[in-house]
Amino acid sequence: MLDLDNPIYTNETAAREHLEAIRWPTGPVCPHCGERDNVTRIVGQSARPGLIRCNKCTKQFTVTVGTIYESSHIPLHKWHYATHLLTSSKKGISAHQLHRMLGITYKSAWFMAHRIREAMKPVNPTPMGGTGKVVEVDETFIGQPGHVYENEKGWKAKPGIGDRAKVVALVERGGGARSIKAGSLKGHEIRAILVRNADRRSKLATDEASFYREPGLEFADHLTVNHSISEYVRGEATTNTVEGFFSIFKRGMRGIYQHCGEQHLERYLAEFDFRYSNRAKLGVDDETRAMLAIKGAAGKRLTYRRIGESA
Repeated sequence: MLDLDNPIYTNETAAREHLEAIRWPTGPVCPHCGERDNVTRIVGQSARPGLIRCNKCTKQFTVTVGTIYESSHIPLHKWHYATHLLTSSKKGISAHQLHRMLGITYKSAWFMAHRIREAMKPVNPTPMGGTGKVVEVDETFIGQPGHVYENEKGWKAKPGIGDRAKVVALVERGGGARSIKAGSLKGHEIRAILVRNADRRSKLATDEASFYREPGLEFADHLTVNHSISEYVRGEATTNTVEGFFSIFKRGMRGIYQHCGEQHLERYLAEFDFRYSNRAKLGVDDETRAMLAIKGAAGKRLTYRRIGESA
């Protein structure tokens, strides 16, 4: 539960010291050259709070340099508040809500939320599962069918679901989740996603979709359920866990975010993966989850232009 009496949410000095403790547990490190020992804090009325000088490369820096907070005009304590809100809300929190609660513009809140999602992205993730573990896999479609313009006939909906964004999710039973935006659901692409993200010593659990058949042969076992005959559990074979993850994701996307451009989808997936992989059932409380997101802010930059251009 959010403790608003905690000064990191109201006081800039406390917020900066909190970030320093997370990012530099053994003391300041120069983000330019990596120097740890020969650095000096600059104090004085003309110096920015938290300013540090590296005596090796002679450059100055603060704890925000090289993170998602760099060059932001939003106070750091509001960043901490927003991070806690975004990481503790099971289905997310809208930019409109952040805008109202933080007292910043909607545009700033939207940009802030995307930066925090960037911090939630895992760096160099290792394959999920392993010997004796089960990784459930399922796919879903995000968004509504698009429209095409037919001269004087006006706009006409495209038939089918082919133009909707495709997402493949892997969930380790008793573990984390990893969602991937797929270009297609063809066998070769599904195989690439599976072998890159799941340890082949795992048991794979899927539905009866044909594109899982050949990749499934590469794993320790391939457990399937046939949903077309209303079969949902047969021994170890079930996809109920990954479907539960999709249920949370879809409720968040429809009820909280409502509209998501396909170019931003991967960040939203990272957000839901992060919360699920660091949920209370795995022993991660709200405070620890927020700290992990803040820790993930290091080494990542996201400009407003990049948000508009990248996926």
